[in-house]
Amino acid sequence: METPFTTLVGCSVPVQQAPMGAVSSPDLVVAVAEAGGVGTVSALGLAPEVLLRRLDGVRRRTSGVLAANVVTPDVGEPLVADVAARVRLVDFFWFDPSPRLVDAAHRAGALVNWQVGSVAEARAAVDAGCDVVTVQGIEAGGHVRGSEPLLPLLREVLDAVEVPVLAAGGIADGRSFAEVVAAGAAGARIGTRLLATTESGASPAYKQAVVDAAGDSTVVTDAFAVCPLCATSPRARVLRAAVDRLAELDDDVVATTGPTRVPVPRGSGLPPVTGTEGHLDAMAMYAGAGVGAVTDVRPAAGVVAELVAALDRP
Repeated sequence: METPFTTLVGCSVPVQQAPMGAVSSPDLVVAVAEAGGVGTVSALGLAPEVLLRRLDGVRRRTSGVLAANVVTPDVGEPLVADVAARVRLVDFFWFDPSPRLVDAAHRAGALVNWQVGSVAEARAAVDAGCDVVTVQGIEAGGHVRGSEPLLPLLREVLDAVEVPVLAAGGIADGRSFAEVVAAGAAGARIGTRLLATTESGASPAYKQAVVDAAGDSTVVTDAFAVCPLCATSPRARVLRAAVDRLAELDDDVVATTGPTRVPVPRGSGLPPVTGTEGHLDAMAMYAGAGVGAVTDVRPAAGVVAELVAALDRP
């Protein structure tokens, strides 16, 4: 399907995989890119040299369209340039749109997307030179920038800017995907549904918790505020059961993760990824308000195909 977004970035379907930290494993990034969407490598928590090695490794595995997401305001222009030389789309979030960083990415040959939570921020992104804007509704899983529901905010932003606009927040099945495209979005950024895939880096218990969640079993909370993003705005949407379970525990350390068994402190923003051990049910299980539509764990290519097929239904 062709939209202003697919035409601009060169993908064949209007789907971008949301950046989800360590959940955005190289396998997931490659799978989404190979399915015709945009696979997104997350820079969160990665040293610059590790990020660049990961981008090089992913690039060797696919000829599809790649993005890299940067979410910390102290990133320098040299790193942005190095990242931009390896991807089609440099993706920013959580801090005010920066003409300096947009220009650095453009000079290195990449397009720029900024995820926003308000009309004012969308205008600022376009004024800064961004080629794409992603509108994040309050339904989104993970860190929530704004306070408005997706569809009203999407319509307001579409009236305010002329660049391609992606929708994000609560889009977890074909129906909700078709709804935002019908409303004028040039595509969608998908997180929760792609978390519950065979390729994602989420732990099996985390994937199953998403599958088992019924209806809107999520809440925006500051319970998991031990993270760089929460230093400025501790608001993240997670499974409500994780907040309840954390309240039952007195432990200062809830889990360990990684090959060196790094302790995960109480209230950490780290989600339970593959290899994490301990009270995974008391960790930051990020999920969007559309989580009830996720009923199984399947390959990412199947998820992308199912979303796009919904656009052909009457």
